[in-house]
Amino acid sequence: MPGRNFSSLVRLLLLTGALLMLALPAAQADGRHGARSGQWFDGAHGHRHYYPVTGWRVAAPPHHVHWVPWHGVRYGYFNGVWYQPYGAAYVVARPPVGIVVAGLPAFATAVTIGGLGYFYANGVYYRDRGDSSYEVVPSPEVVSTANHRGPARSFVYPRLGQSAETQASDEYECHRWAADQTGFDPSAAAAGQGAGPTQRSDYARAQGACLEGRGYTVR
Repeated sequence: MPGRNFSSLVRLLLLTGALLMLALPAAQADGRHGARSGQWFDGAHGHRHYYPVTGWRVAAPPHHVHWVPWHGVRYGYFNGVWYQPYGAAYVVARPPVGIVVAGLPAFATAVTIGGLGYFYANGVYYRDRGDSSYEVVPSPEVVSTANHRGPARSFVYPRLGQSAETQASDEYECHRWAADQTGFDPSAAAAGQGAGPTQRSDYARAQGACLEGRGYTVR
């Protein structure tokens, strides 16, 4: 009996070990790509980096933050993340188009879209100004191909008098929402990800609906 019990225990331990080995890869994958509290995973263009979500509140930016004044607002920038004053604290913010930063993190991803070179990090595209500084630019539009004419450009008007900073944040958040709803990301499509005309049309309608719901006129 003792020998039989010992053999049963050994078999049980071996079975448990095998199950743990099978579960380990899945757990590791969840750790790499799963959602983290207050963060999002930016996998566009093979970037593969975590960032704090827009609106995440912090008592103070990192010690080595680079300050950039823009139309009366003092933005902070560090390692691909932008910060904006919020009362006595700060929140993670989307940078306004046109703002210039002195440098980008080494892990910024170089991409070519429509024959133009960009640097990409944290959902933001930058163009090299040629003087060791980088300018935030709009997300590159989908390039028309011989087999498909891209959708006409949309114009967004701040009907409720939203500031340029608010509009930039709203446009990005509506872009993310429309991409999640339709499975189509214009920036990824411009980089070579295939998509049909129906997806493009659905994305444009979803983005327009989101912006109009936030008080913008889209034409």
